[in-house]
Amino acid sequence: MSGFQINLNPLKEPLGFIKVLEWLASIFAFATCGGFKGQTEIQASCPPKVTENKTITAVFGYPFRLNEASFQPPPGVNVCDVNWKSLVLIGDYSSSAQFYVTFAVFVFLYCIAALLLYVGYTSLYLDSRKLPMIDFVVTLVVTFLWLVSTSAWAKALTDIKIATGHNIVQELLPCKKEVLCYFGSVTSMGSLNVSVMEFHSVAQAGEQYHDLDSLRPLPPELK
Repeated sequence: MSGFQINLNPLKEPLGFIKVLEWLASIFAFATCGGFKGQTEIQASCPPKVTENKTITAVFGYPFRLNEASFQPPPGVNVCDVNWKSLVLIGDYSSSAQFYVTFAVFVFLYCIAALLLYVGYTSLYLDSRKLPMIDFVVTLVVTFLWLVSTSAWAKALTDIKIATGHNIVQELLPCKKEVLCYFGSVTSMGSLNVSVMEFHSVAQAGEQYHDLDSLRPLPPELK
């Protein structure tokens, strides 16, 4: 078995370069999704008892079990005699979010192992018949599951935006009766959008440019 010897040339080839991109994309994916925390706000009043709008807030984040995110009135303030803490957002998107983050962590670890093989054991990789094929098969499986997890999370993200957006006022029972409710704001989810698009794009690039012979030296007559 060949000993460990650093050779950075594979990183200049499509196979190694794409693995670096996948590694970086996986870090961004699980960092943005797993670390996300936001809130949605509504303004509530009930003339003539309360004429001034009061801010009611629901905080949500990973793993996006919105049905556990209750509304919170300002501390020490009774807003329209409503038990706001008993009201929650609608939906549970934890399965898609956790699948996405878990698979991003798996891709992160897989890319580290692959890059260690490319850079540290280049000769072993080039001289072996099985390693390139195993790497190729694993890459195809990872790419497929990567696209599946990204698609599932993209759909869940769309539903989360709807569940935390202006339609929320129509779902709250007190807002259908004596309380006047207006949608206030919701935390921007731009970073989540970027992570989905980046993860999806790099996965497609990995499938397109994975070449079994990309690390193999050219024959002398072709150099």
